[in-house]
Amino acid sequence: MKCDFCERKATVFLTQLVEGQMKKVCLCDDCAKERGVTDPTGFSLADLLLGGLPVTGPSGITKPASRSGGRKCPSCGFTLEDLRKVRRFGCGDCYTTFADEVGQILTGMHKGVSHTGKVPSGMMARQVLKQRLDELRERLEQAVAAESYEEAAGIRDEIRNLESSTKS
Repeated sequence: MKCDFCERKATVFLTQLVEGQMKKVCLCDDCAKERGVTDPTGFSLADLLLGGLPVTGPSGITKPASRSGGRKCPSCGFTLEDLRKVRRFGCGDCYTTFADEVGQILTGMHKGVSHTGKVPSGMMARQVLKQRLDELRERLEQAVAAESYEEAAGIRDEIRNLESSTKS
């Protein structure tokens, strides 16, 4: 394939959803460097596709000045604008610093803020069994604390039955 900006061989291939449509860009190494593709904090494929990256000659692109009034991560100095532009965090503390914004970003990207994907076969049954055993152990502790020994013995037997069924 050829570069979309010159006729050399493309080595960098980018794909992104822009305004609900999949857009693809093919770039050679020189055009990728010239447009800031190799700089993760200064590149947005959407800007490139929509013509929003002004090129300032062979030295690269002119980056828009970041707003100084935004919040910054105390550990790495990453700003909210950086987060919105790059869609990645600078460090682990950014999760705490930008917690409110992360929720909004996730809601915009996904159906919710918690993952409810597929569970490997057999894993769901084990999880249900583990939850049941935890619940029974808690009830057993409560029964012993209340000195209800007959109930505790029944719960103990149920726990043993469940544990023996998982071993076989």
